[in-house]
Amino acid sequence: MLFVSTLAAFGLLATVSHGGVLSGGRVEVLCGLRDEKPLTQSSQSLRALCVKKLRATEDTEGHGEPANADDFFPVAVWYSGGTARAPMMSPLDAGSAAQWGHDLDQIKATGFNTVKGWVDWATAEPKPGVFNFDNLDLLMKLAGERGLRVIVQIYTDSAPDWVGIRYPDGRFVDRSGAVITSQSAPGYCIDHEGVRAEIVKFLEALSRRANQYPALYGWDVWSEPHVINWADFPYLPDAEFCYCASSQARFRQWLREKYKTLDALNAAWYRRFASWDEVEPPRFSTILSYADYMDWRAFIDDKLAGDLKTRVDAIRSADSTHPITSHAAAPGLFTSPADGYGEPDDWKMSASADFFGTSLYPKHAESTRPWPYWMLAAGLDFTRSAGHAFGKGFWIGELQAGQGATGMRIVDPVTAHDEDYWMWQVIAHGAREIAIYAWYPMSSGFESNGYGLIDLDGTLTDRAQAAGRTAQAIEHNGAQLNQAQPATAQAAILYDRLSYLVGGSQSSLSNLGNAERDSLEGIYRAFFERQIPVDFVHSPALDSQHLAPYKILFLPYPVMLSERVGDAVKRYVADGGTVVAEARLAWNDERGFASPVIPGFGLDQVFGAREDLIRPEDEPQLLIEDGAGLTGFKAGDAVAVAAFKEDLDPLAGARVLARFPDGKAAMVEKSYGKGRAILIGSFAGLAYQRKHEDSTARLLISLAEAAGVERDVNVQGEGTGELEVRRLAASDDQFVFVFNHGSHAADATISVRLPWRAAAARDVVANQDVPVKANGDETILEKRLESGAIWVVRLQGQ
Repeated sequence: MLFVSTLAAFGLLATVSHGGVLSGGRVEVLCGLRDEKPLTQSSQSLRALCVKKLRATEDTEGHGEPANADDFFPVAVWYSGGTARAPMMSPLDAGSAAQWGHDLDQIKATGFNTVKGWVDWATAEPKPGVFNFDNLDLLMKLAGERGLRVIVQIYTDSAPDWVGIRYPDGRFVDRSGAVITSQSAPGYCIDHEGVRAEIVKFLEALSRRANQYPALYGWDVWSEPHVINWADFPYLPDAEFCYCASSQARFRQWLREKYKTLDALNAAWYRRFASWDEVEPPRFSTILSYADYMDWRAFIDDKLAGDLKTRVDAIRSADSTHPITSHAAAPGLFTSPADGYGEPDDWKMSASADFFGTSLYPKHAESTRPWPYWMLAAGLDFTRSAGHAFGKGFWIGELQAGQGATGMRIVDPVTAHDEDYWMWQVIAHGAREIAIYAWYPMSSGFESNGYGLIDLDGTLTDRAQAAGRTAQAIEHNGAQLNQAQPATAQAAILYDRLSYLVGGSQSSLSNLGNAERDSLEGIYRAFFERQIPVDFVHSPALDSQHLAPYKILFLPYPVMLSERVGDAVKRYVADGGTVVAEARLAWNDERGFASPVIPGFGLDQVFGAREDLIRPEDEPQLLIEDGAGLTGFKAGDAVAVAAFKEDLDPLAGARVLARFPDGKAAMVEKSYGKGRAILIGSFAGLAYQRKHEDSTARLLISLAEAAGVERDVNVQGEGTGELEVRRLAASDDQFVFVFNHGSHAADATISVRLPWRAAAARDVVANQDVPVKANGDETILEKRLESGAIWVVRLQGQ
């Protein structure tokens, strides 16, 4: 049963379903012509345009032909009609069509080709089975008439109150036993069969409705996934979700599938359960074992991925064509799987949808500082890598549009240059869509007046104009960008969520801080600063096929690994790869049990060394051995590492590359099968991230070069120390993106190795030809780049 709405009364919905002609009276109402207020000349023009648009004889006329999928590159701004902030909806009235039309005209004139509108469950299904899609209908129609495409963002976290009345046991429960009563958010637990069924029915109805419109481009079915969202509970210390009866039952089923028998579970957890009904997720830590906690965190990862698939499948019930996506609150590189609200695994989420992406708020009010440029690059490469593992791209679900604000915590303004830079950054990393959040600033809530591209009174800003110009340049090159892929990486960095969890729920008590994140960032940064592409790889997609393209694999902070990952590392080395691992390799297994020998899982035989003794040290150093064969190093050169000094005991056939100042072996290399394995008895990635000493980066790069990693980009010239060069490559095209992050101008000579001779080069932003030189297989570009400059060049083959 469909909601008999304002628009249905006006006759608009009938034209959606059946086509037909709008009567003059209905046109006047929809365009606000019966408003008693005097009309300005501008309003008269807008309403005249509204009349012209709405008098199409068929609903499909005026939408324009859907863009060719290969040519169209969606550059969107969040807008769902009126000024209400997401997920809230603006109430409709007689002037809505005219006002929304004015906004959409401005959005298109600014340079955007897509809007990202939203539907919240509370508004769209106010009574069970009674659907109100009026706002969506009007947005789709008005956008289509203007040739704009629409991405639909769905919010089920904003749930109708009747769900809680119908399913009182569907409320979220904290591990303390506290029951959460929804206040518009966070809604109700999808693990409850009744709640899940209602969500699916709503999504299926929404899919049927939106799929009628040619303007529909795609779906984002879950914004910033967590177990619980859009609410915070400061009165609950260390809150963790969800412990409702339904989530516990789902966890038990997950355990049954993993362990098969209760005896096996009892053995793993060191418990004596008499029946499966007694099994509960852990609520606190004990000194005995934290295998139960490890299972609980693994379950949360799988649950979130499964919940995404439920949403995807529901939309697919009526839409077999349009892409379906979701986006994280931040790249997983910057979050922790120990978070009690539930942080998704980007790889598992990518496997569950057509695309998985991220929000990007480099100047968010909650950030301790604006993101430095290398941090933005690392986060984007991390998100890209998650999709790349499954042959997919990624979408930017939200890109910050305006100044961050949380109450009176107001941070530095977002500039036009920021917007331009962020947009080109995500394109340079291979994003397949951008959605800027949002057109209007937040009109309510604790983010009030923040994050908007224009002012709340409708005034266009220089940020909006800059973003629009960039959007047009992207759209103009859309066909080529859609075919191009990020430059192939020869080096990979292992991301393993287990290492965040050493100590179980006590992992946050480490005196090293977020050592796993900083170690990953440190390895990445060393290569990033030298224009060498790297990928992140993750255990769900860690096999011979995925590792084969890489010449070297780094294992930063590898203190907890699964046996499956250990076996994959062995095979990779045996097949000819090079692996560099840091201290305490596979010290713990996936259950949190210590290995009798470190490295564990027999990796001591691969790396040719065992841990003899480990002790904390404030400023540990490695001293390079004579004959180590490391490019750029001589005997006695010191390399900064961090946190620990792990004395290594070399095994037969191993070679010592570096020692600690007391003479103990600090870095050992061994040939294994066709490859090589190098073990460092400290943390190099952590050191480079926190100390940024050149010796550490040179060591990492030297090891990579010894493994055969080559540079396809070289940068020379005065002031080029903070130049970033990225590439997107197609069969006979390459886009070269150059960003000057330095505080001074740079006289840059950039050499790019290509598989073909460049016949032409064009500045994508300035839309003009660029002089290009050739030197063998290298194409040379030269330009003086002012501080902050962005240079995007398209190279074309003969």
